[in-house]
Amino acid sequence: MSAFDEVMEVLGEYLDGLYHSDTARLRRAFHPEAHYFCATDGELLHLDMATYFPIVDKRPSPASQGHARTDRILSIEFAGPVTAFVRLECSIPPKFFTDFLTLVKLQGRWQIVSKVFHYEVAGELQAK
Repeated sequence: MSAFDEVMEVLGEYLDGLYHSDTARLRRAFHPEAHYFCATDGELLHLDMATYFPIVDKRPSPASQGHARTDRILSIEFAGPVTAFVRLECSIPPKFFTDFLTLVKLQGRWQIVSKVFHYEVAGELQAK
């Protein structure tokens, strides 16, 4: 399997995990030491996975609410054989996200080591 296909497989786990609020899938996609960042609200939100996963476990999944998937992988760039950068879009209504994911390949498998994202709320999108 090519590096591109391997990264696409991780992205599938990631996006399925978000859509179903399934931390088992997200744990396969994220490295245990991964970090999560957002500054949309004007302050830096920084979570580790031990803090992030319980948040996901508590929220209703988009799937359970009948929301359509809006996943779009916009780009995948490789910086050598073990480092990749992904830009994608997805949603957990009412929020629409642009994610920047950094992945590394360790011990034969790709994992997300950082997630930096911005979001917009549906009503705010229409006002622009």
